[in-house]
Amino acid sequence: MTKPVVGVIANVHLVENRFPAQMVGERNLRAVAEVAGALPLMFAGRPDVTDIDALLDAVDGILLTGARANVHPTRFGIAADPRHEPYDRDRDALALALVETCVARGVPLFGLCRGFQEMNVAFGGTLHPEIRELPGRMNHRMPRLANGEIHPDQTVIFADRHDVALTRGGAFAKLLGCETIRVNSLHGQGVDRPGSRVVVEGVAEDGTIEAIRIADAPGFALGVQWHAEYDPQRNPVNKKLFQAFGEALVAKKRAA
Repeated sequence: MTKPVVGVIANVHLVENRFPAQMVGERNLRAVAEVAGALPLMFAGRPDVTDIDALLDAVDGILLTGARANVHPTRFGIAADPRHEPYDRDRDALALALVETCVARGVPLFGLCRGFQEMNVAFGGTLHPEIRELPGRMNHRMPRLANGEIHPDQTVIFADRHDVALTRGGAFAKLLGCETIRVNSLHGQGVDRPGSRVVVEGVAEDGTIEAIRIADAPGFALGVQWHAEYDPQRNPVNKKLFQAFGEALVAKKRAA
C-alpha cells in the first residue's frame, strides 16, 4: 500500500516585504513524514485557491499548523484590537470550514496551536485574545531576553514549560498512558468558551485549556495548544500523538 497523504495548511508570508507567499514550517512536514509515516502535501490557506472537497478527495488527513497570525476576533464575536495583530482572514475562512467538513466526512484531523484554536472556533467556541492578560495566568508566549528580543536559542524557545493535567479515562490519557504531561508554550490566544462539540481533555496548571477532542467525530479529531511538531522524533508525548495520527491515516486510506 502506498503512503497516506496529509494535507498541511500553509500560512501567508510576505517575502522581501513585496511578494505574497504561502509557507509551511519544515518541522510540520518532518513530523508528518518521519513520525506519522505519511507524505506531507502543502496546500494554500486561501479559500480562493483551495477547494475543500477537491482537497479532501486527494488526501487522507489534515494537519492544521500553528501560525504567527491570530484568528480574527470577529470570528468569535469580539472587536479586533491592533495589539493582537497580525491576522489572516483568508486562513480563517478556509480553516474553519475545513474543520467542519473533515469531521463530517471522518477525515483524520490534527490541530496544533492556531489549528487547535480554529477547531474550537469552528464549533462556535471563543478565544481569549491574550492569555497572559488574564488574572492568575502565566505568560504562554515564547521566551524573550531582557531587552524584549525573542530568545535566540530554539531549545529554550521550545523547551517544556508547564504541566498539563489530562482527563482520567479520556482519549489523550488512554493514548499517552498517563494523566500528567509536560509541554512547550508559544501562544498568545487561547480557548475561552469551548465550542458545542469541543470536549476539553487537558488543562494547564494555570487553567489554560491545552487539549481537546471533537465529540462524536467519526474519525481522529484531536487538537493541542502546544507545538507538538517541534520534537516528535524524540519527545515521547508528541511522538505518540503523531503516531496515533498516522495510524488513523492508514485506517482511513484502507477504508477508502
